[in-house]
Amino acid sequence: MNVREAIVSDPRVVQAGASVREAAELLTHPNVRSVLVVDEERLLGYVTPDSVVRALAAGVELETATAGEVADGDVVAVGPDQLVDEALRLMAEHDLERVVVVEKGRFLGVVARGPLLLRRLAEDEPAVTEPESDREQSLDRSG
Repeated sequence: MNVREAIVSDPRVVQAGASVREAAELLTHPNVRSVLVVDEERLLGYVTPDSVVRALAAGVELETATAGEVADGDVVAVGPDQLVDEALRLMAEHDLERVVVVEKGRFLGVVARGPLLLRRLAEDEPAVTEPESDREQSLDRSG
């Protein structure tokens, strides 16, 4: 299975020109650990609670500074045609819960570790088959 099949297309995203306050407000939602920052469809980076704290410590005004100005640009990304196993390896290597999916510089969405693991495990489950002894008994009865 490739990454394209598991993309979450609606993660928390702000445009680069959005205020830091707007990004910070998204971080207050349950289970939101980062907000992706894009310029149109091009991924620039992400804002985390640490990004906001660093901005405040530097005296940045949250209403006037932009998410693009405080975004961390070191993003781990995968392509949509990469295998799920490669995405999982990168997540483990970088201790991440999710990675972004980018194609030709264009942001497509994210993939998250939990759902990927569930899909991967489902692929590995053997098909349910009739036990050999049951099959022999049904053949004996029919013939």
